[in-house]
Amino acid sequence: MEKIQKIKGFADLFPPDSGVFSFIEQTARDVFSRYAYRELRVPVLERTELFARSIGEETDVVQKEMYTFPDRKGRSLTLRPEATAGVMRALIEDKRTGEGLQKYFAYGPMFRYERPQKGRMRQFHQIDVEAVGSPDALLDAEILLMLDHYLRALGLNNLSVDLNSLGCRQCRPVFLEALREFLKGMHKEQLCEDCMRRKLTNPLRVLDCKVPQCKEFTADAPKITDHLCPECAAHFDVVKSALDTAGLRYVLNPRLVRGLDYYVRTTFEIVSGDIGAQSSVAGGGRYDGLVASLGGPDVPGVGFACGMERLALLIDRDMTAAPDFFLTVLDAAGLSHGLQLAQELRRAGFSGEAPFAAKSVKSQMRAADKSGARFCLVLGTEELAAGTVVVKDMRAGGQETVSQDMLAAFLRARREEAKGE
Repeated sequence: MEKIQKIKGFADLFPPDSGVFSFIEQTARDVFSRYAYRELRVPVLERTELFARSIGEETDVVQKEMYTFPDRKGRSLTLRPEATAGVMRALIEDKRTGEGLQKYFAYGPMFRYERPQKGRMRQFHQIDVEAVGSPDALLDAEILLMLDHYLRALGLNNLSVDLNSLGCRQCRPVFLEALREFLKGMHKEQLCEDCMRRKLTNPLRVLDCKVPQCKEFTADAPKITDHLCPECAAHFDVVKSALDTAGLRYVLNPRLVRGLDYYVRTTFEIVSGDIGAQSSVAGGGRYDGLVASLGGPDVPGVGFACGMERLALLIDRDMTAAPDFFLTVLDAAGLSHGLQLAQELRRAGFSGEAPFAAKSVKSQMRAADKSGARFCLVLGTEELAAGTVVVKDMRAGGQETVSQDMLAAFLRARREEAKGE
């Protein structure tokens, strides 16, 4: 019978990769909760209209990349290509958007049909953070500082912050008119096929194109920061001042527009110098007006997302925690007792393995070494009779005979000693 294989662009995550993802998620819970963000879980499947209205009909995501299909009643459904729209839908539906500042984080799989590449599969994973209900520029600054805190907690280095302002519904049309005028004379020898379409439908996206010829021929394009209204300029000045005061370094990038239509004012991207061409590991910004466009009240918001696959590329250590103990039983009659001893240690807060069948001493010791456990516990005939166990330190060497009643306390003391080394 032919084997069934995974779908192209989808990946299985075994240890140590799964351990790295768990580390990314747990660190997010730890850091974001310090800033009073709470975890929210939303479905991976939504009505297609949600993404068409929020992301934008003319974006590449909606035009080319979504996994969309009809259900049995003919309704168009889509596997989420990003998280913000689903979070907004949930807040609106649960009537939380009128309850003051709402701060949430979420994580999970997203889906986009595009060419699989390093750090981006067709099923990929994101950490998502959203703050809805405040227009304050200091909130923009704080969320960027929190993102920096999070990335540092992951142990990431060689990162830079790109920062821009996209203006608002009042001043952006003025800039777009200037940009359209600039692009009007561009032809297919200067712009790629996508940008020839974008200059008519979504000219802002031309600035974000990564094709070298497009970047070259649009190098002198108008800058959006030269067209900000007084309110947007003041908002951006407050963000920059707060980041300067906090000591967070950034680079002003007037070409940074992000790929989704709902962004306004502050926008940012975190770029790594360690993972090649696909260098963005996180990005986001302000999206005032998004909630209203989805049928909710006209409340402001700001947020960001981190690509977990990209983050994982930068975490080069094995995040899979080694077990505390590996129990070897030398007498088949002691297997049941060994299982009970292991269970008591687990209840005391230790992790480890116990055998289910009698095997040779050599085989068990080889398995203990392979497990990476700090301690190998040896339970033989003499130990069974005396109520003891031999504890072998697999890292420091040496062994001691310890009463089974005192085993948990003994291991705890050794673990604390190891932390202080």
